[in-house]
Amino acid sequence: MNIASWLERSARITPDVGALFLGADCVATYGAFLDRALRVAGWLAAQGVQPGDRVGLFMKNLPEYLIAQYGVWALGGVVVPINAKLHGREAAWILDNAGASLCFTSVGLHEAVSEVSETPCLNVSSSDWAAILDTAPTKTLTRRTPDDLAWLFYTSGTTGRPKGVRITHRMLQAMALSYFADVDEVTSEDTALYAAPLSHGAGIYNLMHVLKGARHVMPPSGGFDEAEIFDLARHHGRVHMFCAPTMVKRMTDVAKATGKTGEGLRTIVYGGGPMYVADIVEAVDHFGPIFVQIYGQGECPMCITALSRAEVCDRSHPNWQARLASVGRAQSVVELAIGDAAGVPLPPGEVGEIMARGDAVMPGYWQNTQATAKTIVNGWLMTGDMGTLDADGYLTLKDRSKDMIISGGTNIYPREVEEALLLHPSVREVSVVGRPHPDWGEDVVAFVVTIGDMDTSALDAHCLDQIARFKRPKAYFAISELPKNNYGKVLKTELRKMLEEM
Repeated sequence: MNIASWLERSARITPDVGALFLGADCVATYGAFLDRALRVAGWLAAQGVQPGDRVGLFMKNLPEYLIAQYGVWALGGVVVPINAKLHGREAAWILDNAGASLCFTSVGLHEAVSEVSETPCLNVSSSDWAAILDTAPTKTLTRRTPDDLAWLFYTSGTTGRPKGVRITHRMLQAMALSYFADVDEVTSEDTALYAAPLSHGAGIYNLMHVLKGARHVMPPSGGFDEAEIFDLARHHGRVHMFCAPTMVKRMTDVAKATGKTGEGLRTIVYGGGPMYVADIVEAVDHFGPIFVQIYGQGECPMCITALSRAEVCDRSHPNWQARLASVGRAQSVVELAIGDAAGVPLPPGEVGEIMARGDAVMPGYWQNTQATAKTIVNGWLMTGDMGTLDADGYLTLKDRSKDMIISGGTNIYPREVEEALLLHPSVREVSVVGRPHPDWGEDVVAFVVTIGDMDTSALDAHCLDQIARFKRPKAYFAISELPKNNYGKVLKTELRKMLEEM
């Protein structure tokens, strides 16, 4: 089944209902949404793009994003969503690794990637996009099997290079149906508001809202602005959002400071990083029972566990605090276990690696059999995250392996930052760790062994030329020697202790 058939279904049932909005303004009904997607598919076919070919989306949150995405799917192509925060060189690497036929871009990002990439790029804000929408639409959706690739999502790894997660039509269908069963209901009266990047979890949640014929709203700011969100929620009503924990905290702080009640907000799904119990308690106390927590990875998108709104709001159960500190129970489409180093399931209460299997788990990484073999073991997805399961099935995260840093809900992998810094001629050695931050969860800091005196301004400028701004260290600490064990491995635990003592 081609996942684009869900758009076709809604367009046939409610062709005149508003589908795509920029702020308060409707820019396409469901009938127009489908028509434009089919025109994109027709244009792609005229360019020689074939079913199974990859097409990049390096765009900010715009209505054109979803039109292009469904156009690629209608043709039977594979969407390669690229984080709009990435540096142009990083986006170019992804396009090259994916073997993308072309890439749709938006203002600002177009210039950043087109200057360094050999992949043809088309700016959706240019006259070229208008010409695409004048192309004759394709008449039918290209048939896809459940195991055909739909999304190629790049997630960073400890090797310093992103890995392409192969996400199939079956996985997307399983994720969406599990959402209805375990996370939230959706009706045609609802509104999906995209204040977090469409390239990630917020964007993947468009599927269930398309299937149900709900509204899709892009903030005119193109990003996260608390006042704008409150205004749009009040205007549209019944708003659903996906938020990183830091976004929830910021919304709570602004609402309390300005007297906003969150009128119009129906559901906020939060995930992507640790949420302190005190913060979610404060958010529920102010906004009411609108929060649901999920835990997932690109390799099992958005659907490993869920903590329902009733559980997030519960203050009467004897274990309510422990449950609120958890990430919930297994969603309906996965089997969940805690395993030892060999992947053997452990009894309840034991700490081990979180493992998941089911229809929502990826078949493997793109052209990376070695990484796939390490991550998919006997059918289990080895998440790399450590945790425990209690007797009632609640999963609590204990630690993150691979030293990943989560800042504002965005994954940052130290090795990638370290490799960028090591390209600077004054850097002899470097180790990057996360430092607790009251608003962002963590921020990035670097311990640097330099040749001569350390010039932080030069290191900053170097990083901005190599990697995305949000990955740049927020502090540099000169150190004469990195702490290491007998095998020469840097002891990041010692660096974290040094941070605690500063």
